[in-house]
Amino acid sequence: MQPGRAAAVDRHPPDTRPLSGRRGRHGKPFRRNIARERKELDARLGREHQVNSSNERFQREEAAMPEYTQILYETPAPHVARIVMNRPDKLNAQGNVMTYEIDAAFKHACHDDDIHVIILAGAGKHFNAGHDLTFEDPVMPTEKQAIGMWAQFDAPGWEGGYAREKEVYLEITERWRNAPKPTIAEVQGAVVAGGNMLVWACDLVMCSDDARFRDNTASEMGVPGVEFFQHPYELGVRKAKEWLFTGDWLSAAEAERRGMVNHVVARDELPARTLELAEKIAANNPFTMKLVKESMNKSQDLMGRKHAMDAAFALHQIGHMQALLVHGFPIDITRLHPSLRASIEQMKNANADLAAKASV
Repeated sequence: MQPGRAAAVDRHPPDTRPLSGRRGRHGKPFRRNIARERKELDARLGREHQVNSSNERFQREEAAMPEYTQILYETPAPHVARIVMNRPDKLNAQGNVMTYEIDAAFKHACHDDDIHVIILAGAGKHFNAGHDLTFEDPVMPTEKQAIGMWAQFDAPGWEGGYAREKEVYLEITERWRNAPKPTIAEVQGAVVAGGNMLVWACDLVMCSDDARFRDNTASEMGVPGVEFFQHPYELGVRKAKEWLFTGDWLSAAEAERRGMVNHVVARDELPARTLELAEKIAANNPFTMKLVKESMNKSQDLMGRKHAMDAAFALHQIGHMQALLVHGFPIDITRLHPSLRASIEQMKNANADLAAKASV
């Protein structure tokens, strides 16, 4: 290199001022070409420029979507996902397997940029019969399944039971309630106890004219309502009290009148009408729909919903502990259907035998 040229470089070091403050030729402001800069950066880093990188990445990862055994994941229309609880022989009773499959499906739909609205439905005659008390699935979640960090599910006393209820019923339902995309429950037939939690987690509720709702936890099981205690916000305080005090059924028409459901339609029209509503919402700006949902949920929370639910959950645990002390099981089984009671008694006896053998 010639000495003079090197000296010239030394006298004029690179301009390190921000681009917005530089001047180009003839003193005119320097204008950045962002698109060109991005392509040049990609070329330097050896990457291929992709306009729809997030969607293409999702398509590459879609093959890794978990295989479901107790739910179906459908896309019945553009921008709409439909999660179907698929245990019609068990009236879609919710055990650990179904719970975490629903959670995985919600997460998958929320991370899919092409999905704007999510429908939650149940296969068969009835939407959901509540928590699965046959305990055919493993009772406690694994570390891999758990979405929270409370843990200690196998701890002695009621510590393990409390940890499970907090994880599997309270926190995971709250997580679904706060899923950022609009959700619609498609409800037919009977909805019992914990099944109501699945309905209440959704933003909108479409139900058939034969749908009916019941929370028999207080009248028959010795606990003051299900874990996700949304009752007063769905029905109003006085009707919610009556509903829990009596354990009576709530008809679809009454639920609509109380504001718990949005629309009641003929049974054979339910899937089509639900999809029609989902498509109408999916046609809107998805980010705006997220903002609407968050605004509504925050408004309800600022009215005290979350604090009230946490207080009710603590009282729910007292109900479980009382039943455990009196009946040797976390719910009062004396008022349950005879077949269910016999199944629980059989499980209690089996557990007692195992404990006796372990102590020898």
